[in-house]
Amino acid sequence: MKDKRILYVSSEVVPYLPETEISSMSFETPRMVNQQGGQIRIFMPRYGNINERRHQLHEVIRLSGINLVINDLDMPLIIKVASIPKERIQVYFIDNDEYFKRKATLTDEDGNLFPDNDERAIFFAKGVIETVKKLNWSPDIIHVHGWLASLLPMYLKQFYKDEPLFTESKIVTSIYNQSFDGTLNKDMINKVKFDNIEDSFIKELAKPTYNSLMKIAIDHSDALIIGSEEIPEELNKHLKDSKKPVLDFKSKDEFGEAYVDFYNTKVLG
Repeated sequence: MKDKRILYVSSEVVPYLPETEISSMSFETPRMVNQQGGQIRIFMPRYGNINERRHQLHEVIRLSGINLVINDLDMPLIIKVASIPKERIQVYFIDNDEYFKRKATLTDEDGNLFPDNDERAIFFAKGVIETVKKLNWSPDIIHVHGWLASLLPMYLKQFYKDEPLFTESKIVTSIYNQSFDGTLNKDMINKVKFDNIEDSFIKELAKPTYNSLMKIAIDHSDALIIGSEEIPEELNKHLKDSKKPVLDFKSKDEFGEAYVDFYNTKVLG
């Protein structure tokens, strides 16, 4: 992977959030590629329960300061950055007071999804792409983890399809079993349509369940990785029907060689 540029976009990353399948792989995969001489950037949301002092986050003024339009409202984008200790890997945090100041990630203390998680997902996807544009950093591979990041492939292939920086970029999405019950905001489809995205690409969002979000991510990715030992049968079927390269589940102890081979032969090959 020497000199390959890989952008990791995840809803959660160790050590900034507790260890889960997603947060762990969102750290282990870039670390492995970094050790092989790849160029790595990681993006995640700056949730309010991330301790900025302990992890030494600081705002990057030259990257902050643009507004993203979400459902006809201007939402300021704040970019913070930190380095993972001992790894020489930079992590960029997408922040906005309205969306990410609360002291929790995706649910309130009663376990209910936040009603604006749909807008947070749109904001995160656009925020990552706009920041990478400002960095003028053209990734060879964009690897997406977690449902809050799942709109990124669709925004890249539809809303930003004429953006030259990403012309050669290949999108890989890892599909996990870490889902949510019920649906996101029922109005989500209209908020995405506001960005002039055709109905045919987002019809699944009429009922924005976990499976619907991941199906849209699958449809707009170039290759897929099964990130959990078991995933919903509906998604298994969608993966097969997609006819795209799929890497079967690999545990944390054995993924390294398999991921590199998949990147080189199926994604870039």
